[in-house]
Formats: sequence, structure tokens, C-alpha cells
Amino acid sequence: MATTEKPGEPEYRTTSTPAPAGVDFFNLDVVLRFLLFSASLVAVVVIVTSNQTEAVLFQGRPVPQPAKWRYSPAFVYFVVAFSVSGLYSIITTLASLSVIQRPHLKTKFLLHFLFWDALILGIIASAVGAGSGVAYIGLKGNSHVHWNKICSVYDKFCKHVAGSLAVGLFGSIVVVLLIFLSAFTLHSRVPK
Repeated sequence: MATTEKPGEPEYRTTSTPAPAGVDFFNLDVVLRFLLFSASLVAVVVIVTSNQTEAVLFQGRPVPQPAKWRYSPAFVYFVVAFSVSGLYSIITTLASLSVIQRPHLKTKFLLHFLFWDALILGIIASAVGAGSGVAYIGLKGNSHVHWNKICSVYDKFCKHVAGSLAVGLFGSIVVVLLIFLSAFTLHSRVPK
């Protein structure tokens, strides 16, 4: 079957038309990435400074017993995840600033940001979930396995952990906003 289309028709053009400009939210992107850095930094600093030592009765005598974030693998994972998130936010903030200077790279960077932001969201959301599970057991205990509440004894430690988890949850929400922003901006650049 022979086609009736001629090489001069739109399907056979050799020059491509540029993609539509779309919306440009890179200034908001920089602000959100700075917020992610701030949330990551605060979450790490607050949980790392949560150490507390209290006298606990052991065989009838008070014994000093420390509560440290390093004693829980979930809190160690939390610190590592938000340290990675903070480093990632510094790198991507600098990349966003460079994209503002070089607008021809916007679409390519948006796609990379979308992918890496989703990966970072998975990492920090799982860290917040793991830390929240351990914090809940510290707050309420578990009578079925005879794990006692510790927040009645280690109040400063528990307040620091709770604050750090709250800031970590805020950081997760910021990354969700970054993903929505990148997806919306990419969608606006698709020719209609």
C-alpha cells in the first residue's frame, strides 16, 4: 500500500518544533528544597541530642541507665536517612539554581528530580514509620510481651524523639509537594 502523504506534510518535517514552555516553578522548587534541607537538619540534630540518663531500680538499687538514639536500629536508620536527605537537598538546590540560569535544561532536570525525589520520599517515609513504631512502643509499651513504657522515666528523650519524628513527617510532606510540583511542571510542557 502506498501512502498518499507527501514529504512536505507535517509528519515528514526534519526540524522539530520546540516543546511548549509550560509553567516555571523553579523558584518555588528552590524554596521547597531549602525547606527539605532545614527539616532534615533539624530532625537529625534533635534526635542526636536526645540522650538522657536516669536512675532505674535494678534489684532494689537505683542504677544509672542511659537512653540513647544509638540503641535503636530504627533511630539509627532515621538519622542516616535524614542525613542522606539533607545532602540530597543541598545537591538538588544547587542544581535547581543552575537550571534557573540555564533554562534549556529544565525538562531534563525535572524528570531527574521526579525520579530521585520519589526515591528519597520512600527512604525518609520509611524512616519516619520505623521510628514512629519504636516511639509508640516507648510511649505505650506492649503488655503482651512485657515491654514497659519508658516515656514516663525518660521524658526528655521521648520529647526529643517525638519532635524529631514530627519534623521528619514535615520533611516527607515537603518531598511529596516537590514530586507534585515536578510532575505538574512536566505535564504542562507536554504538547497538547
